[in-house]
This record gives sequence, C-alpha cells and structure tokens, in this order.
Amino acid sequence: MVIIENKHVKEIPVLELAREELREDQLPFIIFIHGFTSAKEHNLHYAYLLAEKGFRVVLPDTLYHGERSTGLSGNDLNFRLWDIVLNTLAELGIIKEAYEEEQLINSDRIGLVGTSMGGIVTLGALTQYKWIKAAVSLMGMPYYERFAQRQLDELQKNDIEIPLNKEEVDSLLETLRERDLSLQPEKLGGRPLLFWHGKKDSVVPFSYTYHFYESILPLYSDAPEKIRFISDEQAGHKVTREGVLETVKWFESHL
Repeated sequence: MVIIENKHVKEIPVLELAREELREDQLPFIIFIHGFTSAKEHNLHYAYLLAEKGFRVVLPDTLYHGERSTGLSGNDLNFRLWDIVLNTLAELGIIKEAYEEEQLINSDRIGLVGTSMGGIVTLGALTQYKWIKAAVSLMGMPYYERFAQRQLDELQKNDIEIPLNKEEVDSLLETLRERDLSLQPEKLGGRPLLFWHGKKDSVVPFSYTYHFYESILPLYSDAPEKIRFISDEQAGHKVTREGVLETVKWFESHL
C-alpha cells in the first residue's frame, strides 16, 4: 500500500508518497515539480506509480501555487514566473537536505522531474546540483535567457508595462544565464536525461527543446542509452499516458 502524507518541509507544503512497509527506510528519492498555475495534488498519478516501484516521492507546492497561493492570476502571476522558478531552484536544496537529516533517502540516488514550468526548473537544476543523478523534463526547455527575453519583447509589443526597470531586467537576465543549461551543457556530466514533448505544444515550443536535445547528443556518444527524446505527433501541452509510464520506466532504469 502507498501512503500519502501532507506535510511541511521547512515551511514548504509537500505531499510525500512511499510504500507503507518502506516508509522508515532510506529510499531512492524523487522530487516532482508541478507546472505553472498547477499544484502538487495534480500530479499524484506520477507519484503513486513511482512510489509503487519503491521510490520516496515528494511533490512541493511552488511559490504562489497550491497552499501557497495569494490569489494572483493573469499578468500578475505571469510577471512572477522567473521569481517562482528561481525560488523553486533554491528550495530543491532545502528539501533534499531536510530528508537527508531525517535519514530517509539514499543521497546517491536522487531524481528530479517536472511538467512545463517544472520541466524548466528541472533543466535549470542540472546546472546547480551535482547530486541529481537522473532527470526527466516533461514539456520543459532549458533556454532561460532566451525565453525571458522573448517574454519581455512580447510585453513591449503589446504595450504592457514591465514592472522592472532596466537595471532589474539586466540583473534578472544575468541570474537566469547562470542557470541556463543551454549555455553550459557540460554541466550535464553524462547524467541520464529524458525529454517528453508534444509537437503541437503552443505554450513551450517543441522546437526549442528538440534543438537543445540534438545539440547535446555528442555529449552522450559514449552512453547513448542515457539520453532520450520522446515526441508525440498529436499532443499539445499535456503529457500523455505514455509519457507518464515512460517517466516511471526511466527512473526504474537509471535511478
């Protein structure tokens, strides 16, 4: 039986899943990051399937989402996308350390996965944390600086006021560069990485992600089994059941 616990890790609301008979063991650990305007509960099907396989899975609510919602919506929330991404990146370290302190995880077997914004977080995290052993990006992309610049250009084109001055914009772009995997792909270090993306995705462009995948293939020439891209001809911005099941298989094989 899989047990679901609603708890707080250093003020971060999370759901934790593990098989009942393994709950006190040091288990391989997976953190799952939800998408923009979503919440931790919306990805329980992934967590359940992973927990059944013997993983301890934690799904946090990101800033301004789920239990941490402050009622923001529309442009007010859109303006905070990168605040949310950067805050989540920092909180990954907090969550990992908290579970290490409780001796509930195998620190050599930690995985990270996310959908959409969560996939963007996942790819950025690979520039920051060497302890991530395997990762899955579902509808994510690594081009932090380019994507942010595109958003700024769209706002200006539509005469929407940007709530940042030039110095603040420059500072944000510099911070994003430091976490932009496309600018430092060597930080992958050969770690297993799976991509899933629908070709009809109108939110996170398929072409961005696939171009990055093609660019990093030479880094995996000695271990091609550690890199994979699953594309769905008909899917838009929603992961299919195949994507869910392949995520579970990836962590079974590489974590």
